[in-house]
Amino acid sequence: MFLFKKKKEVVGVDVGSSSIKLVQLKETKGSYQLQNIGIVPLPPEAIVDNTLMDSSLIVTAVKNLVGSLGIKVKDVACSISGNSVIIRKIVLPVMPAEELEDQITWEAEQYIPFDINDVNMDFQILSPDNIDPSKMNVLLVASKKDIINDYVSLFNEAGMHLSVIDVDSFAVQNTFEMNHDTTPDDVLALVNIGASVMNINVIKDCITLFTRDVQIGGNLYTEEIQKQLGLSGTEAEQMKLLAHETNNHALIEVLNKVNENITQEIRRSLDFYNSTANDDRISKIFLSGGASKGLNLAELIGDKIGLPVETINPFAKLKYSEKDFDPEYLQEIAPLMAVTVGLAIRRVGDK
Repeated sequence: MFLFKKKKEVVGVDVGSSSIKLVQLKETKGSYQLQNIGIVPLPPEAIVDNTLMDSSLIVTAVKNLVGSLGIKVKDVACSISGNSVIIRKIVLPVMPAEELEDQITWEAEQYIPFDINDVNMDFQILSPDNIDPSKMNVLLVASKKDIINDYVSLFNEAGMHLSVIDVDSFAVQNTFEMNHDTTPDDVLALVNIGASVMNINVIKDCITLFTRDVQIGGNLYTEEIQKQLGLSGTEAEQMKLLAHETNNHALIEVLNKVNENITQEIRRSLDFYNSTANDDRISKIFLSGGASKGLNLAELIGDKIGLPVETINPFAKLKYSEKDFDPEYLQEIAPLMAVTVGLAIRRVGDK
């Protein structure tokens, strides 16, 4: 989605509701080499509904992670999603990007349900409109300034500088495009299922056709296990993580029920897209995010939606030393790292 010149590198930091994930990459001859990678868990109350509830705890976690990896780079790329960000595809008269820069505030007021003075905005011109060539499709992205300021303060307190703010869906798209080969005609659904938010991004030839965030994710498994089996939160989380190794029928029944809920949300979103998509029908689904590893989830999505399903591998085309990074470990954590790798390939000064 983005073209890069040689710019100052950043550390990609994904501040998720269940963990902080970090990736550092070095650009070498048109590809990327893995320099550092790390994950540190967060307690459930640290981030709630995309709001940083316990900043000091998160700052300490970031400091510890950066310190343990010996990272010297101070510039950070992070991302936001869910109800903290608004993404709209709008149709505007064709104009140069510089002219749109001047007009975008006025145009955006019609689409953003907040005071325009309370948000930070960005845009990307996507393509000419298929119906009216005098118009163009523009992707508008906005977030409340107080959310952005919270992240700026978080990294300042951790001794770092927030240089790039992205959106989870687009970070996953960057990772996907770097690691997976497609044709210009492929219409693909990238579904990133995190702990509390699921990002759905339908793309064709590197252009976003549809995007939606749904407030559902891996935490629902934990909550349902806790409720249905009468366990503590810690016990339920542990049981969820060991689900692949168990024959506990009561547990599997709970997991299958949550799988159905997640699949239904995906199908609802893709059906909505298909109802307005003319001939650009989705041909394949690519999953990422920690919750995408759920027992039987990928198989159920494929069966219910009737499309092939594959998991994004953010390390497929990355170079790395097997002396420094265990390939089995990378394979194990791969679904969790799609957002973080997409952030790590950004550079200071990127739009």
